[in-house]
Amino acid sequence: MKITHRLVVLDLETTGVWVEKDRIIEIAMIKLLPSGEKETFHSRVNPLIPIPPVVQKLTGISDADVREAPVFKDIAKDVAAFLDGADLAGFNVDKFDIPLLEREMNEAGVVFSSAGRKVYDAQKVFHLNEKRDLTAAYSFYCSKPLVGAHSALADTEATLEILVSQVERYSEGSSAIESLDQFQYREQPEFFDAERRFRWWNGELYMMFGKYARKESLREIAKKDPGYLAWMQGKDFSEDVKALVADALKGKFPKQAQEEAPV
Repeated sequence: MKITHRLVVLDLETTGVWVEKDRIIEIAMIKLLPSGEKETFHSRVNPLIPIPPVVQKLTGISDADVREAPVFKDIAKDVAAFLDGADLAGFNVDKFDIPLLEREMNEAGVVFSSAGRKVYDAQKVFHLNEKRDLTAAYSFYCSKPLVGAHSALADTEATLEILVSQVERYSEGSSAIESLDQFQYREQPEFFDAERRFRWWNGELYMMFGKYARKESLREIAKKDPGYLAWMQGKDFSEDVKALVADALKGKFPKQAQEEAPV
């Protein structure tokens, strides 16, 4: 690959996927120069908050692994220097890694912005060029073209054939469809309610509106400002939210379902 301007390919491992609150636990960057030289920056990071079990399982990084690692503010200037004047690249960096990195930099008091830089997102290129629809899945798993696509019956028959092929491919000798249970394809709900008024983070619920938006947990608000929760009960919120708030005022809080790492 030929480049005419320095390029940094980066990836972050984090405590979760909430850009506004989650923390970096590992950062890796590879800088490519027009001369052909290559430089690498890699560091574990102490997020100063517990790493959720699902993230520990997914990344292989435990709380103990980062206990002696630097906090991000201690390496922020080095990260900024490494990124200085470079275009950026990665996989899903445009929606996740870059905005989260910008937030961490800002909180560390270091100026960094992706504005004015070219961003090459391999995920976007992949999705734009390789179809991920039923026709593509049928071709991949069944090795033949899908005739009559977008006919309900043809699509249903194709889906059945795909499932049969997936069982054969991934079941390790079993012919039971239950062998597909090993794949965590249903995402863990990030929000407590359908209106997305409350979001889960580190096992606690956070408001996504009002003066406490993204700042303090429901448990903390119930302790310091119960009047705010009482006010909510008389407003136009869903019954789920009103029941949640009523329980919080009684000191009762829901527990987030135990997550499993995606396969």
